[in-house]
Amino acid sequence: MNIATNLERASFYFPENPALCESDKEITYKTFNEMSNRIATALMTMGLKPGDYVGICFPNSIYWMIFYFGILKAGAVAATYAYASSKDELIFLANHSKPKFLFTTEEKSSFLDDIKDTIGLQKIICDNGEFTIKDLMEKGEPSFKAIDRNRTDVAAILYTGGTTGVPKGVMLTHENINTSAYNVSHNEKSNENDRAICFLPLNHVFGQIHIMNATVYSAGCLEILPGFDLDKILFLASRGKVTKLFAVPTVYTRLLTLNGLKEKLGNIRYCFSAAANLPHEIVRQWIETTGLTIYEGYGMTETASAVTFNHYYRHVIGSIGTAVPGVEVQIRDLEGNLLPYNKEGEICIKGHNVMKGYLYNPEATKEAFWEDGWLRSGDIGYSDENGYIYIVDRLKDMIITGGENVYPKEVEEAIYLRQEVQECAVIGLPDKEWGEKVVAVIVPKSGYNIDPFEFKAFLKTKLAPYKVPKEYIKVKDLPKSPAGKILKRELKKIIIEKNT
Repeated sequence: MNIATNLERASFYFPENPALCESDKEITYKTFNEMSNRIATALMTMGLKPGDYVGICFPNSIYWMIFYFGILKAGAVAATYAYASSKDELIFLANHSKPKFLFTTEEKSSFLDDIKDTIGLQKIICDNGEFTIKDLMEKGEPSFKAIDRNRTDVAAILYTGGTTGVPKGVMLTHENINTSAYNVSHNEKSNENDRAICFLPLNHVFGQIHIMNATVYSAGCLEILPGFDLDKILFLASRGKVTKLFAVPTVYTRLLTLNGLKEKLGNIRYCFSAAANLPHEIVRQWIETTGLTIYEGYGMTETASAVTFNHYYRHVIGSIGTAVPGVEVQIRDLEGNLLPYNKEGEICIKGHNVMKGYLYNPEATKEAFWEDGWLRSGDIGYSDENGYIYIVDRLKDMIITGGENVYPKEVEEAIYLRQEVQECAVIGLPDKEWGEKVVAVIVPKSGYNIDPFEFKAFLKTKLAPYKVPKEYIKVKDLPKSPAGKILKRELKKIIIEKNT
């Protein structure tokens, strides 16, 4: 099995159909496949072997996808990093996965100069570098068949975090990704005539699996944007070719402020929201305004996205739907015991979509599973008698802001680098635009003050922009347990009550 055969199949059946569009550039499935073949064969002549890791740290683009499928065709593993990563973050990711080759930009390439030799990074492919993507295109061959791999072989590494805040490399196999690509395509009734907008980062599980891989599986077309651009999204929709909209709650909230929204959406037939639960009222307003339903599901990086889907046939507002084909969901208590319907507990998952484990981290892998092989999601929910799942809360402290995951400890570690800080806690507070906003609550050292502007400027040099707190609250002390642990939920409650 090799998930790159999904691209080959689309190219075989629909060679002249549009596959990828970026600005005014559009390529067919035949061209997409041939360009990926050139990348695969060029990398192989440079010494790439099946199972080798190749890093991608590049903005959303046609070339991101061509390089991704070229890596897979060669039987190698795509280690995908957020392009928004700061220098320190990118060094950590590259040092952890130790890719043989890396595809990036000239700017990001300079971050790795000092550690290139120590991590075994043999070649960096970037514009104006020693090796460019143009060089690979000229060196490679247009005809090539994807190397067959075992279904349990790792296809891609996607980085996520945990309660420790330290990013973990999720190992997704060919079977994991193929299972979700099929389930998304099947449940969304996708076909070769669909055209979707993709502005969410392709290193993220939603962009990479749910949108990109599922669209290729169904031979549809992707309109690729480097990031969220409301005017561009509306322009593309107004042309009448776009049929599917993938977004996060903040985007739907912003779209609802527009006059004449229904007309602006053109021929969009399907809308899907991910990353965080949509408020019920937003879904109702969207249906009333556009006549379209916003579909939701549930997934994690560790499950290659799709776990549940809220149906065409019986869509239940407020639910994340029922388990997709080939995937089982149980609600268990914290001792691992199965709970009855309508009883709140931890959402646990089993199926061909569940990750192989965390890269070089057997301890975290063991902690993520019950002894009987069920994955622990860290999310609290319940199931009704019809199998519809509802999320209640998160066990983890992770913050979801604008569709991006932020892990408080990582932000806190950066804040503690400031000499003014005695103690701090990073929490997520409700926000109409972002879903949650990152908030830093700080106890300053005696004689020091907290200047939000200075903190923001400093943290932007250490963290990706979406991780930088939007608000800084100075307090005298933080609520703690008898053991001295900061009680973040209690802190959040205090601040919310104070602001109401």
